[in-house]
Amino acid sequence: MSGGTFEALRGQLHEAATAFADGPGALEGILRGIVDDVERAVREPLEIFPVCHHSPASAIAMARRLREKQPKVVYLELCEDMAPLLTELRNCRLPVAVQAFASEVEGFPADWSPLSVVAPITEASAEYQAIAYALDTPGVELVLVDRSSDHVFQWEIRDEPTPSDSDAPAAGEESALHGDAVGVEIGDLRPRFAELEEHLLRHGRVRHWSEWWHQYVELPLGDSDHDTYRQVMLLIGSLFRRLAPGAEHRVRVDEDRERHMWTRMREHLAATGTDPADCLYVCGAFHAASRVAEFGVHGSDTFTISPPSGTTWRHGLIPSSHAAIEAQFGLAAGSVSIAATEWAKNLKRTRVRPYRLAGQAGAKPKKSLAAPMPATTPAPPADKLTGFLQRPPVLDSLDEAELLGWSVEIVRAARRNGYLASTADAIAVFETSILLAGMRDRAKPTPYDFQDAAVTCIEKDRMPGRRDVGRLVEIMMGGDRVGQVGYDALPPLARDVHDRLAPLNLKLQQRGVQRALLDIAAQPELAHCSDVLWMLRRLLPEGAARPIMGDRSLGERPIQESWDLSLGTHQRSLIELGYEGVSIEQVLEQRLRRTAYAQQATAATVLATVEDAILYLRSRRLADELGTRALEVLAAERSVDGAPEVLGRVRRLLAYYRTGEPVLPSWIESFVKTGYAHYCTLLPTAFTDEDATVRQVAAMLGFLFSMESLALSLGCDRTQLELALAQSHPADPARTALLWAAQTHLGTLPRTALRERCDELLANPLVVPAYPRYLSGFVHALEPVPALADFVVEAVSNAFARLPDRVLLPWLPTLITTLRAGGTELAPLIVREAGRIFPARLAELDTWVPPWRLPEAPPLAIPSAHSGGGVALLATHPATCDALAGLLGCEGSWETAEPGGAELLTRHPGTARALEALLAVS
Repeated sequence: MSGGTFEALRGQLHEAATAFADGPGALEGILRGIVDDVERAVREPLEIFPVCHHSPASAIAMARRLREKQPKVVYLELCEDMAPLLTELRNCRLPVAVQAFASEVEGFPADWSPLSVVAPITEASAEYQAIAYALDTPGVELVLVDRSSDHVFQWEIRDEPTPSDSDAPAAGEESALHGDAVGVEIGDLRPRFAELEEHLLRHGRVRHWSEWWHQYVELPLGDSDHDTYRQVMLLIGSLFRRLAPGAEHRVRVDEDRERHMWTRMREHLAATGTDPADCLYVCGAFHAASRVAEFGVHGSDTFTISPPSGTTWRHGLIPSSHAAIEAQFGLAAGSVSIAATEWAKNLKRTRVRPYRLAGQAGAKPKKSLAAPMPATTPAPPADKLTGFLQRPPVLDSLDEAELLGWSVEIVRAARRNGYLASTADAIAVFETSILLAGMRDRAKPTPYDFQDAAVTCIEKDRMPGRRDVGRLVEIMMGGDRVGQVGYDALPPLARDVHDRLAPLNLKLQQRGVQRALLDIAAQPELAHCSDVLWMLRRLLPEGAARPIMGDRSLGERPIQESWDLSLGTHQRSLIELGYEGVSIEQVLEQRLRRTAYAQQATAATVLATVEDAILYLRSRRLADELGTRALEVLAAERSVDGAPEVLGRVRRLLAYYRTGEPVLPSWIESFVKTGYAHYCTLLPTAFTDEDATVRQVAAMLGFLFSMESLALSLGCDRTQLELALAQSHPADPARTALLWAAQTHLGTLPRTALRERCDELLANPLVVPAYPRYLSGFVHALEPVPALADFVVEAVSNAFARLPDRVLLPWLPTLITTLRAGGTELAPLIVREAGRIFPARLAELDTWVPPWRLPEAPPLAIPSAHSGGGVALLATHPATCDALAGLLGCEGSWETAEPGGAELLTRHPGTARALEALLAVS
């Protein structure tokens, strides 16, 4: 491009390239190319307005230009599918973020789910000024032209790691408001050439990029006119673009975005017939200096926009914060707060009247805006760039009153946070700020100079409170402003939650923790609030709804509850919940179904969904459906990993249905019947499988023994269990003890024989080191055979009495961990039985003899039975037996009983003799 407005500047750059590079070459090509990019953008019929994200200078220039030009159409670099949400910004307190969210993906890898895109908006930004102008000015149309949220992920390569940024602040509660969403911003303007950024920071004598931008771009452009601002921003965008090295994928995505935006603008111009002179295109300075063939209203139409995937996207507004914006886009901590402060100062200095959406929180009532003025032929652009580059930097005079106020305020804040600061520290901060600014070639200290001075003068070797001095300066400069989505902008689910919790009389949209007290016995209507809170606890992250007093379990009704609620702090999670349904019941049902029908679902996880369906939804239909699914999953399982959880949940569900229902549901009867046969089949393998733990095998036996009566009544055969135990041949000592306990329960191994086996183990020196493992097996056996509690106490007592210390002491940690792992069921049994066996008083311990060491009592002599048969009492009063026989359908006749007494009393006369002695005493 030869000739034109910037020919004089080209000549100067040619001379500079010749002087500094020993002749024209690559440097001249870069410099002249930058000027060509600026001139090309300036001469475009559709006015391009370059911006930088969250830049007060860009916001001031945007507000000024909108009032001057009054465009009829505003094209904005923002995802085109987010347009319907922008009208809801008036119901929010900024900063907030526009979000596109997809929980279920189609056309993308499953591990990408959920997909989330956010575009944060602050008041001190050019995009907000454009949105407020377009939405509140009659006859003005706002058109979003950037790629859709779906295309953000279509063009993304997830295999490449995201580069980290040293300027990004540490993650915290406020900086995590955006979650793991992909951030899109208008005007991402930062060097992509690391050596260039390092050079600028070193020669600018600043610490990070945010400080360099504030000092060398924001301040000089704060008072500049429109043409100067526009040409300088185009120059910076072209410079960073031409000096960006090779990340081919990133360059390709940037160029495709530019092709997409210009294609959408040409389509809109052709469809509406709007004159390009009446339009304004707001985009980042990086994209304003584009060199793609589709650039401009007369560019080529060769770019084809790919169709969206089948993913269903949901859109909403979520709260944002300055810290979240800084964390997402790699900005220095406190930079967005400082930008907000500069925005307020620029408004007072320039007296520019900004645009604010009518009805927004904190907005003043404003007069109606004038109708757009008729478009006039724009004058040829003048060269303002040459004068700006040749002009020496303007040194701001020192504002002593402002700096002194900062120094006094930071000392006051430091004292409130535990620092031993005094007036002398305020003077030191004041003088050090001026000294640092002078060392960095500036007359007026910036907020960053002041922060360094405050840290140097006040920060000690340790931090007495939660905040260091650097954080205190950030708070003093404006703090971390957190946005809020208003009630009217919330999705239906979130509004429904607030309405249903209204009886609590709490300000749920406020941030922080609030205590809710529910006296359900006195106010039964609060039971509905309790239901909502328990569902929110199940669905929202930890801390959103935390019960302090109260519990929800099967078959119990609440009386009083106490909750700590922080729904305002977790507003984003509540809003994202609204993307999944219109009520929390619907969302919970969907999640329970999704969990139950997942490919990796186990019988234990499906039973958990059954329990949740009863606890939170009280839905018999859903519980039966999920219970049938649990039956299917159990039948297909080939491992016993979830046996302990299955046992616990089935026991709770059986107890609930037996006490609250007249008959058991058919699914749980089938579950018990199938589970009995299933675990009998797997039992011999589990006893020898190294992957199965002792606790899992004990849980299998617990299921078989505790469900045996119900399973036999449903048609199962006990022979299955007997054959399974007969086929089990464990080699591990703990599992061998489990098998012995099971055989004792079935009656195939008498208690005396079990005691003899344990005595043999203790008497064998080769087996003594492994005896603690047998005891661990007996402890686990209390799960399926709780009647062995007295024998376990006996075995543990014998171990403590007879095992040597070298064997006993290493085993004690294993015993403790075993009891702790199953402490809720096993430890109380052992403690209760030990309390029954051992003496209650210390004095009795010396003379106490364990019951298992007492000599066995001789068997009582059985006197000869009297002749005759039958029982005289039943024969004398046969009505009861006749009624029972008729109920059972038995037929028969009575025989005459010979008077000979009761044979039972003859064989066991002890009870009668004791009664006789008692009567004789009385």
